[in-house]
Amino acid sequence: MPIGRTVAPSSGSLRIDAETAIILREAFHKIEALYRTDHHGLYDYVRAVAGKLARVDTFYVGLLQGSNRVRFPYGYDSGKFDDPATHIFGPSGQTAWLLKQRQTYRYAYDNGAVLQVGVPCGDTSKQSADAVTVPLFRPADDGSRDQLFGMVSMHSYAPDSYDDNAVRAFEWLAGMIARVLTRETEDRNALRLLPAGEDTPNALTSEHVMEYLSNRIALLRTMASDALAGGEMAEPVKTQLAELIRTAEQTQSELIEMMLEVDEGPERRFTSLTGAQQGVAVLLVEGYDNDQLATELGISLNTVKSHLSTILRKYELDSRAQVADDVRRYLAR
Repeated sequence: MPIGRTVAPSSGSLRIDAETAIILREAFHKIEALYRTDHHGLYDYVRAVAGKLARVDTFYVGLLQGSNRVRFPYGYDSGKFDDPATHIFGPSGQTAWLLKQRQTYRYAYDNGAVLQVGVPCGDTSKQSADAVTVPLFRPADDGSRDQLFGMVSMHSYAPDSYDDNAVRAFEWLAGMIARVLTRETEDRNALRLLPAGEDTPNALTSEHVMEYLSNRIALLRTMASDALAGGEMAEPVKTQLAELIRTAEQTQSELIEMMLEVDEGPERRFTSLTGAQQGVAVLLVEGYDNDQLATELGISLNTVKSHLSTILRKYELDSRAQVADDVRRYLAR
C-alpha cells in the first residue's frame, strides 16, 4: 500500500476519462456559483455528482473537532437523508487510519477491515462491499504541513464499484469541498483583522445557535401551516401536519427556556468591569503577558497592573488564568 497523501499531479492533467472530465467541469462551475455558503447544498450536490460517476449507496461528510471527536453534518444512505451525528473515535477505525496515513482510504487496501472497527454507517443490516474515503486538508496556521480537518466518504453495497477513475474524480470533488470550507475560514479570519465594524464577525455563541434554530423551526412551522391551509388533503396528512406545527411550536418554546438555564455568572462578572478593564480581560483569553497588554492597549505597565488587580478582585479569583477561563465562557455564551 502506498503511503502518502494522494493528490493530483502538480503539473499535467488529472488522470480521468473525458466523460468524467466534462462532469467535473460542470460541477466546478456550479459549486462556484451556487454553493459557496450553502454547506448542506454543497454536500448534497457533491453526492449527486459522485452518483453520476459510480454507484453510491452511502455518502457522508465528517469534520474533526478537538482531539477525538468527529461530527457528521451530512449523511445519506439508500436514497434517504441520515440524521447528523457526533462520535468519539479511538485508536483504531477509519478516522484514526486517516490521521495516521494522511491519504485516501480504499476498501481494497484491507478488504474493509478498518471499516469494521469504526462506527457503523448507513444500513447496519448490510455491509459495505466497496468504499472510498478522502481526507480533507487545509493549510496549518503555523506554516507546518497541512492540517487534516475532515473526510468525505462514499460506500457501495456492491463489490468493485470504484475504479481508479472514480477514485481520482472523488478526490477532486473532496478537494472542492475542502477549498470551500477553508476559504470561508480564511475570509472570516481576514475580516477579523479589521477594526470593529458592523460586518465584523463575532465568536459563535450558544445564543446565536439558539436563535438560528428557532428561526429555522419557525420557517418549517410556517410551511406546514401554509400547506395545511392550502387545500384539500387526506385526513391523515392533515393530522400529521397539525402535529408537526404543534411540535415546532413546542420546540421553539423549549429552546427559549433552555437559554434561561445558561450560567449567567460569567456575563455578570464581565459586565461588572469598566470598558478598559474588559479590554484587558479579553486579551487575557489570548494569553497576553503584561508587556503585550501594555503595547496592545497603549497604556503603561503600572496601568496594566492596576487593571489586573481590580479584575482579580471583582472576579474573586486568584490568577489571571482563572479569569481567562471565565471570560472565555462568557464569550462563548
